[in-house]
Amino acid sequence: MSKLDTDSSGAVAPNAHRLLWAGFMAILAAGVGFSVRGGILGQWSEQFGFTMTELGTITGGGLTGFGIIIILTSLFTDKIGYGKLMISAFLLHLISAVVTLATPAAFAAGGKEAAFQCLFWGMFIFAVGNGVCEAVVNPLTATLFPKNKTHYLNILHAGWPAGLVIGGLASAFMAGTEASEGVEAVKAVDWKIQMSLFLVPVVLYGAMLLGQRFPKSEVEAAGISIGEMLQACAAPLFILLLVLHALVGYVELGTDSWISKITGSIMDSPQKGLMLFVYTSLLMFVLRFVAGPIVHRISPLGLLAVSAILGAVGLLLLGSADGDVMCVVAATVYACGKTFLWPTMLAVGSERFPRGGAVAIGLLGGVGMLSAGLLGGPAIGYKQDYYASADLKEKAAETYERYAVEKPAGFLFLPEIRGLDGAKVGVLSDSGKELGNISAALKRDGKTDKNQDAMEQWWANAKTFESVDKEPVKSAGLVGGRTALTLTAIVPATMAVLYLLILMYFKSIGGYKAIHVGEEH
Repeated sequence: MSKLDTDSSGAVAPNAHRLLWAGFMAILAAGVGFSVRGGILGQWSEQFGFTMTELGTITGGGLTGFGIIIILTSLFTDKIGYGKLMISAFLLHLISAVVTLATPAAFAAGGKEAAFQCLFWGMFIFAVGNGVCEAVVNPLTATLFPKNKTHYLNILHAGWPAGLVIGGLASAFMAGTEASEGVEAVKAVDWKIQMSLFLVPVVLYGAMLLGQRFPKSEVEAAGISIGEMLQACAAPLFILLLVLHALVGYVELGTDSWISKITGSIMDSPQKGLMLFVYTSLLMFVLRFVAGPIVHRISPLGLLAVSAILGAVGLLLLGSADGDVMCVVAATVYACGKTFLWPTMLAVGSERFPRGGAVAIGLLGGVGMLSAGLLGGPAIGYKQDYYASADLKEKAAETYERYAVEKPAGFLFLPEIRGLDGAKVGVLSDSGKELGNISAALKRDGKTDKNQDAMEQWWANAKTFESVDKEPVKSAGLVGGRTALTLTAIVPATMAVLYLLILMYFKSIGGYKAIHVGEEH
């Protein structure tokens, strides 16, 4: 088929739907890895002693790698070829698994810093593989369905919440439970097993792409060079879209890195937090299949403006939510807000700047990921540390000194603070039970661990203050999470204003419409 010879769905190639679903599976793999990682942050914090800021840097490192590779790969996607790039992504996913799973050995040999480096670079390489995939599947989908870009890009990106659902359910079922009256505690499944789940959809997308031929993109068929694609992306409106997509990355992916942990604290149950995340992801998955009918009524920009407003309202509600019911209501509003932002932004960039080709979509996706990785994840982690430590220091100064990390750390131009040590908070939360279990296992095997010894020495003193420390430490963590979500609502509120201004601009020139190569003037 040519671009004018389409089927009823507007597809321009006979294998268009197979390639679409292969791309869906590739994005699903990224979603599974992202979701599972969110569910095991607590294990990382307790096992290796990371603060919220450090965990945010680890999760941010993954998104940063994602963004860089999307941008770089998009410059050469057509020349290298889709098939070769997907093979590269497959290999990178395997390497990332090896590096991440080596973390316990690194911790035993080099302590917390070595563990941090393993997790950071493992996440970075994982994200590079994801970035290569996304640099291919976004322009490929726009090429396969040129008349229905918003609809099919939303379907493609339904793979992301599908991955979040699968990963979230896996984390929920594999999470441990605390002991209660008459019921023994159940130990969580080792985080290394949980983290390996993303390899299943990786194998599936690889199998779906075997032997497939890929169509030429619109810009490749027109002979448009990389320089001309970059020139098309230098327009003021496109630069504004880049700024907006940076805000999308911050509010969607940056918040998603923390949302299950924070809501789990609000509902006083980490498992409830995970299940709420699964619910909102399932809602996103369903809604992304109906983007087409919606944009036919209110236009892509109208959908983006409404989404941003709902996102801001949802975050404000989450920041003040009290109890399970209000958490569910607030999270539902927030999920409806964030659902359409990412894929619809890609569609707008492709529809309004067709000469930008893969570069235009790659720049948008890359900037969004970079913002989430460099700003969203770490900044939201910092805000939690800042307000949690300030609350604890004000209400229980001696408790704060027992649980604060020794070395202060800041974020960008923000002041350095001594956040709360996640490992110590974890020991306090279960009254040292897991610490004792690990100690017993080491003695049984005739082994020693300097990090374990140090934590035992600290707890020998701190446990005498357990009844005094427990409530203020728990309360401080809740204050930090709530405040971080409330402040983050400023981001989608700003987006809503900018979308409305763009809508006014298009109304002044006759309205929004999709254009194709050769129609720019």
